[in-house]
Amino acid sequence: MTSMTALDTPTLLLDYQKLLKNINEIASFAKEHNLSYRPHIKTHKSVDIAKLQLQAGAVGITTATIPEAEAMAAGGIKDILIAYPISSPQKIKRLIKLLQQGIKLKVMADSAEQLSYLQQELEHTPFTLEVWIKVNSGLNRCGVEPGRDALLLAEKIMSHSKLKLGGILTHAGHSYAASSCAEIERIGLREGKAVVESAEECEKAGIPIPVRSVGSTPTYKISGKVPGITEIRPGNAVFFDAIQAGLGVTTLENCALTVLASVSGVYPDRIVFDTGSKTLCLDKGAHGNETVKGFGHVVGHPEVTIERLSEEHGVGVVSGDTSLKLNDKVEIIPNHACTVANMFEEYVVHKGGNVIGGWKVE
Repeated sequence: MTSMTALDTPTLLLDYQKLLKNINEIASFAKEHNLSYRPHIKTHKSVDIAKLQLQAGAVGITTATIPEAEAMAAGGIKDILIAYPISSPQKIKRLIKLLQQGIKLKVMADSAEQLSYLQQELEHTPFTLEVWIKVNSGLNRCGVEPGRDALLLAEKIMSHSKLKLGGILTHAGHSYAASSCAEIERIGLREGKAVVESAEECEKAGIPIPVRSVGSTPTYKISGKVPGITEIRPGNAVFFDAIQAGLGVTTLENCALTVLASVSGVYPDRIVFDTGSKTLCLDKGAHGNETVKGFGHVVGHPEVTIERLSEEHGVGVVSGDTSLKLNDKVEIIPNHACTVANMFEEYVVHKGGNVIGGWKVE
């Protein structure tokens, strides 16, 4: 059996036991609170991991892009939500191909104009497409405003012969910029209420809303408890990372994804690793999070801070003494697991430090 320390670097490592623990924690929360679980696979982009999530009770998956949906469909996954507004005719034709494969497809919508494009492309097909309304719960990215605007869009969906309304969703991604657990709590409650209040507005008008869905790893255990919510869509929680640990959502010990790196240079005032921006990414959180220190946590070496990155070099500064020397290998917990996984083609899966397989990053 190969020890992971015998691998070349940089290598994307995945701790199998921590992965299963993280998946089961989400699934247990969903079961306890009578929620459906539809994980966002943009974190891992792996059919193998998605199938583990389905085995744990997930009702389907969420993707951010059509290529992600196509890859998951090719891997045998049949129930897919694309949580991104799609309006270009080129992209809609790809949606139709997924429908032709028998995929139970859902898409997100937040404008009447987008609905018109969907209707136009679907009119000459035998298919009806399920559409979920995106409401803005504070991220101020995509989405209609909760309440009356959601009702108006719901009425538009109902007026189109080739569209059917399946649910209302939101994503509180601004929770990644929270400065305290109390702020995460406030964001999570607002997230849940934005969806529930919008659904209630629709149902008062006689439009049923079967699914009320929330996401965001920092908030799903808060928004998921709001009465009326029926589904959670956390993504990052499958792995966790240094940002989530910095937010207080988890601990570094629960982070399943690491990068195996080598010391490629030792100098009087710095240590250089073979993991630069093309490996660790220049990411401290897309929404301004300031809780992380440096560009990744060097496991077992708190004296080292990766202070700067060039493309193939991670430059660490040392506070005090260190035992690290040339060719030593270390694990680095990335700041943002989603972007780092996106840089690799394969996970090297290990258990107790021994390699047990390789899973493709589709």
